[in-house]
This record gives sequence, structure tokens and C-alpha cells, in this order.
Amino acid sequence: MKSSASIDTTDGHVLCWHDTGGKLLAAELDAIVNARESIRFEHYIFRASPVGGRFRDALTEAARRGVRVVVLLDYVGCLGLPQTYFSEMSSLGGKIIWFNPVHWRFWSFRDHRKILVVDDSLALIGGCNIAPEYEGDGITDGWRDGGIAVTGPVVRHLIESFESQVEKAGNKIWRARKQGRSGWVETGEDVALLLTRPGFHQGALQRALCRDLLHAQDIAITMAYFLPVGRARRMLLRAARLARSFRLLLPGRSDVPMMQIASRALYGQFQRRGAQIHEYQPQVLHAKVIIVDDIVYIGSANLDPRSLNINFEVMLRIRNAALAEQARATFQRDLTHSQPVMKLSWRHPANWWQRLKQKLARMFFTRLDLGVAQFLVQKVERRGAGPVPPHQAS
Repeated sequence: MKSSASIDTTDGHVLCWHDTGGKLLAAELDAIVNARESIRFEHYIFRASPVGGRFRDALTEAARRGVRVVVLLDYVGCLGLPQTYFSEMSSLGGKIIWFNPVHWRFWSFRDHRKILVVDDSLALIGGCNIAPEYEGDGITDGWRDGGIAVTGPVVRHLIESFESQVEKAGNKIWRARKQGRSGWVETGEDVALLLTRPGFHQGALQRALCRDLLHAQDIAITMAYFLPVGRARRMLLRAARLARSFRLLLPGRSDVPMMQIASRALYGQFQRRGAQIHEYQPQVLHAKVIIVDDIVYIGSANLDPRSLNINFEVMLRIRNAALAEQARATFQRDLTHSQPVMKLSWRHPANWWQRLKQKLARMFFTRLDLGVAQFLVQKVERRGAGPVPPHQAS
């Protein structure tokens, strides 16, 4: 992975920042094409499309040349993908595993992670799914997204996490809340792995952020879905009040308009505490990047109730000044394609219809979605999990 843009950390990692979805998908495809021993591929959405066909063909060819290929896809995220889509790869020895096939007790808990690990040595992580809208530069074409490639000690822990997801893909979802592992895995002085699993508690991402935000001075957050609740909202509001600079880059165009309505209801709270809010204009914003001084968070998790409490997510926490500089350069570039959100006049609130839409949207994401998930998991734990049909694998 070594290139002119690569960054070496003091704890043995090498990092390569990919600031568009097109660059990240191209790097993933290149890694698959050049794989020699093993491929572990985990994604939320995989759509039958030209880009999906290229990935499928590359995975199939890898299996043909003897590479051990395991593909883990979320069942709900891939609804509509033909069950025979990977049949040739399967016939050559590759495995396709569907995470959490729809079952009434567990349907709410999804694998939202996006991970590729090749030859036990290289990992790529970010926000991109395998679909046409992620392929562009986020300005003239395709959604604004990206990710990071990494080699070093963290890769072994990502492999362990992948194998754990495979093991519980079908009938062991309910055990996720009872796992002893905290989800915060220190892999060196500079790089930590943050694993989020279903659970209504302060997870690894929230705990890491709480610590890092405590005395932070320069905070820049690019977030596709921004609706922090409870402790997460309180710690971010506190950081906005105390930091020298607190900037939020949020979607001006969203693929989930209802989430955007709910997010905008929070703007006033953050602006009153000194936050600068910008909305990205050219394309849908799908990236998930948090920069806290010289620390960068990058991965699949949003700052919303589903990512923090319901989904399986993965983030890297990287303390590295050079990487933070690259991430801030990307943030500054994106600001040139964004519009600042002006402070509202509190003496003239929005009209009643706008207030009602915001209230209903927030209620859906912070009450209904969370409440149903909590009810389902508590019901299973009270009764004890019975057998569930095993995951489909071939």
C-alpha cells in the first residue's frame, strides 16, 4: 500500500487517506484483484449494477485462482440482490453469508459495517457501499464519501471482528449485548478499533468521543446523519461551547429527508453554543469523519440513534497530526462546496407545520425506532433466545 500519500504511525501502522468514494472503491477493487491468499469482504449494501458487477467478477476471479473468499452481506441492506448473484464465486469455493436474515425478533439489528481485509495484511474501511452512487468524486458525480486504507497491528483485530460477525450472522444476534468485550480495542499508541454493537448503553464510540472532546479545541465533524441523543448530544453541546472552533458539515441534500428534518431541529441548540454549521450542496453527503485536534475518527458509524445503539458499526480512532491535516484539508475543500447555515431569530420561530414535521421526525428516530429495538432485545433476553434458522451460506 506504500505510496507518496501514505503516512507512517509510531506504532507500526501505514495509513492512506481516500477523500472520495470513487477513490476508496477503486482502492478496494485493486486490493481484491491483487489478493493472493484471502479476502474478507463485509458490506451493508451490495447492489446489482455495473460497479457491483466489477466487484463480483473480481471476487469470482480471486476464488478461481485459489484465494479464500468470504463475503458477508446484510440481508436487509441487500434486499433485491438475486440470491444467485454470487453463484459462480460459490461454485469455485467462495462463501457468501447473509447477516441476520429477516426474523421478527431481530429484524431491527443490522450490520452497517463496511470492511475489506486482504491477505491478512491490508484493510480498507469507510462509508461506501457497493452501488453506483458511491463511485464519483462527490462534486460533479456520485455521493460525497470516502475512507482509509491501513496496514499494521489493527488488521489482526479487524479479522477477529469479521470472524465474530460471521459466527453470529444467523442465530446468535442476541448474544451481542452479552459479549464481554467492551468494543474499544487499543491496537497501539496511535490506532484504536471501536466496535459498536446493539445495546442501550454508552458504547465504545461514545466513550472515546467523551474523553477526546473533554479538552478539545479544534473540532470538525462531517456526518451523513446527525441526530445525537442523550449523553452523546450533551457531550457535543458542551464541546461546542468550550472549543475554540466547532464546525459541523451536514447534508444539504440527503437520501433520508426525514432524518434531515430531524437534524435541522438541533441546529439552534448547537448554534447558541458557538457551533458553525454548513450544509454540503453538490451531492448527497454520506461521509462519516470526526476530527478532534490531532485525532481522526473514520468508519461506518453516524452520530444518530441507530448507529450508536442499534446497528453493528466499526470506526477507527487514529491519533496522527499528519492524517488530521489531510482530513482537515478535505473538510476545507468540502466547505467551498457548502453553504453556511445562518442563525435563526428566536423571536420568530418556524411556522407550525415545520415545527410539527421536525417533532414527528425526531420522535420517529429517537423514540419509535429505538423503542422497538429495545423492546425486541429485552423480550428475547427475558425469555432466552430460542433457535433461529441458520444463516444462508454457500
